[in-house]
Amino acid sequence: MLKTIMLKTERLILRKWTEADADSLFKYASNPNVGPIAGWQPHKSVEESKAVIRNVLNGAECYAICEKENNIAIGAVELQMNGHTDMTERDDESELGYWLGEPFWGRGYMPEAAREVLRHGFEDLGMTTIWCGYYDGNQKSKRVQEKLGFVFHHTCDEVPVPLFNEIRVGHTNIMTKEHWEELYSPR
Repeated sequence: MLKTIMLKTERLILRKWTEADADSLFKYASNPNVGPIAGWQPHKSVEESKAVIRNVLNGAECYAICEKENNIAIGAVELQMNGHTDMTERDDESELGYWLGEPFWGRGYMPEAAREVLRHGFEDLGMTTIWCGYYDGNQKSKRVQEKLGFVFHHTCDEVPVPLFNEIRVGHTNIMTKEHWEELYSPR
């Protein structure tokens, strides 16, 4: 099993979710502007949020995004490893997933958190490739991926979205370790 650690950026702490985060998770994940564009239903209760912490936000590389000054969970960022993503079947590849509470949009938090998770994936976990995708119309997610330097890979016109029982258009992007090093390694 992969070792879990806390990650830090200039403004953020990325740490494991705990059930004590349920109230905060519910506060942000109950907003209909957050989940549906990413393929999941808004949370309906704190109890549902607790269950999501236990059963969804429990991956080996899933982190609560928290502002340093208060350590309150305001979003999530995760590297979904082989067996927990349909984007790859390789152990040296993963999928980046993320969401952020609406009050924190537009502050650059998501690129900041994701950049640190990419660094962790390539430097600490030995990933060679990290995949990332978004559904058609999710311009905020598209923009985060552009800011990070992901490169377009393909579009699929028929992506099942089981939690909504519908089909969407999905766009898939890719970041290789070599490309990441070109973008982020000190020269």
